[in-house]
Amino acid sequence: MKKAFLFFSAIALSITIFAQQKKAEDVVKFKEITWDFGKIKQGTPVTHNFDFSNVSDAPVVIESAVPSCGCTTPVKPEAPIAKGQSNKIIAGFNAAAPGPFNKTITVKIAGIDLPLQLRITGEVLTADAFVKYEADKDKQQPKPVKSGL
Repeated sequence: MKKAFLFFSAIALSITIFAQQKKAEDVVKFKEITWDFGKIKQGTPVTHNFDFSNVSDAPVVIESAVPSCGCTTPVKPEAPIAKGQSNKIIAGFNAAAPGPFNKTITVKIAGIDLPLQLRITGEVLTADAFVKYEADKDKQQPKPVKSGL
């Protein structure tokens, strides 16, 4: 009986502790956490600003923004972000290798145990494939109709 009581007490304590952990989403609110670059030309680097606001009652410090690979280069704010203020994490992607990509940036906030992940996706096309893609895209655009008035 004592073993069962200890076991269930340990489970209850674990659940309570886990439930009280703050998440990054509790202190910062991102405009979006995923960005699709679509089709991009090989060798043409692209960037996207992941805008966010401090929704907590205290200044927020972004400790780190770690990319999933060397082809992604995040730039984080170095200064604390005051309560109610906005800032951004800039995600750069070098587009060196052709093919689809799905990369993450893990963002760690000071005093928060659980980080959040930003994601960039898209497809890198070779120069020839990109020219064909652009030509096909232009053909699909509706042409303006001249009015007889």
